Amino acid sequence: MTPAATRRTQLTLISGSTCPESHRVRMVLAEKGVSHAIEAVRGDAFPKDIEELNPYAQLPTLVDRDLVLYGSHVVVEYLDERYPHPPMMPVDPVARARARLLLYRIDRDWCGQIAEIESTTHESGKKQQKAAEKAREQLRDSLTALAPLFSHYPFFMSDEVTVLDCAIAPILWRLPHLGIELPKTAAQATRDYALRLFARPSFVLSLTEDEREMR
Repeated sequence: MTPAATRRTQLTLISGSTCPESHRVRMVLAEKGVSHAIEAVRGDAFPKDIEELNPYAQLPTLVDRDLVLYGSHVVVEYLDERYPHPPMMPVDPVARARARLLLYRIDRDWCGQIAEIESTTHESGKKQQKAAEKAREQLRDSLTALAPLFSHYPFFMSDEVTVLDCAIAPILWRLPHLGIELPKTAAQATRDYALRLFARPSFVLSLTEDEREMR
C-alpha cells in the first residue's frame, strides 16, 4: 500500500509556523517561484503519515511525489537542483563547500541557540535561565562578528540573493522576539542588510502569521 504522504499530488512542505529552518525553505521556494502547498505544524502536531516516512519527525519535511526529504540543508539543495533558476548555491565547488559549511554552522550554532532561548519560560529554573542568557550572548556575538561582511555587498558576500541570505534572514527577523539587541558598532550594517532582505517579496511571502507577530 502506498503511504498517504507519497500520495500528495503537489510539492508539499511540512513547515513549522515559527521554525527558522522551515522559514528558510519557505523563502527559497518563494525566491524560485515554485508552486507548492504548505502544511503548517504548530507545537508537536506532526502529521502521522509523514511520521511513517520521517523517523525523526523533523521540520521542515518536503514531499515531492514518492520522495520525502528532511533536514533543511538537504531540502534546500534538492530544490536548488530540481528548480535551477535562479541558482541559490554557488557553482564553484570551493565556494559551494564553504556555503555548505556556513549553513551547517548556522543550523548547529544559531538555530541551536534559538531553540535554547525559546525553550526557556518565565517559570524555568535558574539553570535554564542562565543557559538561555548564554545562548543570547553567543548568538549576539556571532552576528556582531559577521557585521562587517554585511556592508560589502547588497547580500551576504554576493550581488544576488543566495541560500545563505535565506538562512540568515529568519534569524535576524527573530532578534527582537528573542530579546537580542546588537551593539551599536554592528547594528547599522546589519540593520541595512536585514531591511534589504525583509523588503523582498519572497521574504514577505515566506512569513507565517505567527512570525509576523514576532515584530
